[in-house]
Amino acid sequence: MPTTHLLYLHGFRSSPLSAKAQVMARHVAEHHPAVHWWAPQLPPSPREAMQLLMQGLAGWPRATTAVVGSSLGGFYATHVAAACDGRAVLLNPAVDPARDLARYIGEQTQWHDPAEHFYFEPRYIDELRALEVGPLPRPSRVLAIVAKGDEVLDWHEMAARYPGSRLKLLARGNHALDDFETAHLPEVIRFLDLA
Repeated sequence: MPTTHLLYLHGFRSSPLSAKAQVMARHVAEHHPAVHWWAPQLPPSPREAMQLLMQGLAGWPRATTAVVGSSLGGFYATHVAAACDGRAVLLNPAVDPARDLARYIGEQTQWHDPAEHFYFEPRYIDELRALEVGPLPRPSRVLAIVAKGDEVLDWHEMAARYPGSRLKLLARGNHALDDFETAHLPEVIRFLDLA
């Protein structure tokens, strides 16, 4: 069944203003106007972020809902995919954010608005651990795009995290997937099978 509802989840210190989110939003609006699009600004608290998502998704049809997540958003998207059993596209997804973000406890700024500050609290590490999920119930409904040139996350971990899923392993690339629109968007759209 084609995807009728699409959720986009940004990464740590990012926002719905990220380049990939904007590319996806434009494409959906222009080519798939019937698809319900949602790219929320996620709160710093992982528990609050997941509460926001689950409340927002409560009325969505599970069979035709899909999620795209980048970096930390990929970790959240994995949790959503496990809960909702929908299609998921993971772009350089964080595999162990509880470990990786421990060094970011304290005052942080947003990438797209450095005037915007937030405090990453120690309790958020435990909240991330609570969101970890094991193997996905339907791994074939997941596409992971992983760049060996990712300067933030370990591509070996990302590539190994989703056995049974479709893996697009890029010889180069970077964490932001700067070539997302030209090199990856068409495949993402095909995989999602947007209505």
